[in-house]
Amino acid sequence: MSVPGASHPSAVARPGAVSVRCVTTVPSAEPGDRWPVPPLFDHLVDDSSLLQPRAEAPSVDEVVTRYLTAREGRYGGLLGQLACPVSRLPMLVKELARSGPARPVELALVVDSGLGAVPKALSAVFSRSSLLTLRTIEAAAPVDVDSVWLERVAEFVPDEVVPVVEPRRPIGVDDAGVDAWLHAVRRVAEHGCVPKLRCGPRPSDVPTVADVARFVRIVVDLERRFVVLGLEPVAHTDGAGHDDLVRHGVLNLLVAVGRALDGGDVADALGSADGTVLAQEALALSPVRVRQVRALLARCGTVPDPAPTAELATLGLLG
Repeated sequence: MSVPGASHPSAVARPGAVSVRCVTTVPSAEPGDRWPVPPLFDHLVDDSSLLQPRAEAPSVDEVVTRYLTAREGRYGGLLGQLACPVSRLPMLVKELARSGPARPVELALVVDSGLGAVPKALSAVFSRSSLLTLRTIEAAAPVDVDSVWLERVAEFVPDEVVPVVEPRRPIGVDDAGVDAWLHAVRRVAEHGCVPKLRCGPRPSDVPTVADVARFVRIVVDLERRFVVLGLEPVAHTDGAGHDDLVRHGVLNLLVAVGRALDGGDVADALGSADGTVLAQEALALSPVRVRQVRALLARCGTVPDPAPTAELATLGLLG
C-alpha cells in the first residue's frame, strides 16, 4: 500500500498503516522551488520556533519574515510546516496578511489552550485559505491516554487534516514509567494518529538513546509515520553540566529508521556524533529505502535554527 498523499510528506488525508515495503511515490519539492533538495530531506524540517516559551521565542513578525525568505531561498525545499500554538494564531494571521505570501503557508496547529479553542482556530484558518493551509493539528496527551481521549481529539480534526498526538513522557521515572509511555505511543499509533516524540529544547525534554531507540522500533514495527520535535542537525553531547545527555539529531534519526528497517543497530546510529560517517550512510541509502524512511519519519523540528541548512549542506546532504 502506498502512502496516502505521499507526493508531499505532510499532505495526507488521514494517517493509517504505512507500508514500508512497497511505497511507490517519492516526496518532491514544490514546482515553484528553484533548487529541490534530495528526497531524503524534502520538506522535512518544520519551523517550530513559535513553540518556545514566550520569553524565549522570537516575535511572530520575525518568524514569518524568516520562514517566507527561507522558503524561497536556495534550500527552501528543506522547509516543512510552520508550527504555531493556537494562542498565537491571531498574530500569525495578522502578520501573514501584512506580508502577503506568494502561496499559502502550510500550518501545524498546536493545541496549547485546551481543545475547546480549536473550533474557533479552525474557522480562522479556513477563512484565510490564501494565507494558510492547515496540515496537522497537534495535541499533548496524558501517559494513560485511551481510545476515549483519542476519539475526543478526532472530533476536532477535519478529515483532510492529520491528527498528531504527543504522549507526554514522564520525567524522572523508573523503567515501569518508561514502559507506560511507550505503551501510550503504541496506543496512539494503533488508533490512527501520528505519534510525536519530544527531544528538546529543555534538558528535561530529552529522552535517553535507549528510549528513542525503543520508540523508533515501535513505529517501524507498526509501519506508522511519526514526527519529532527538538532536534539538532547531528547528535552531540551537551557540555553544559549534562555530560551524559545526548542531544538527538535529524541525521541520526534518518539513519536510525533506515537501520530499523534492516534490523540494524538503531541505538548506535542515534548515539553517534560523527556527522561525516552518518552522512555517508544516509547518502548510500537506495531510492527505495529513502522513500520508506520518509514514509515513516514525516517531519521534525530543530533547535535553535529552524532550517539547519549550513551543517547539512557542509556534509553534502542537500545536493
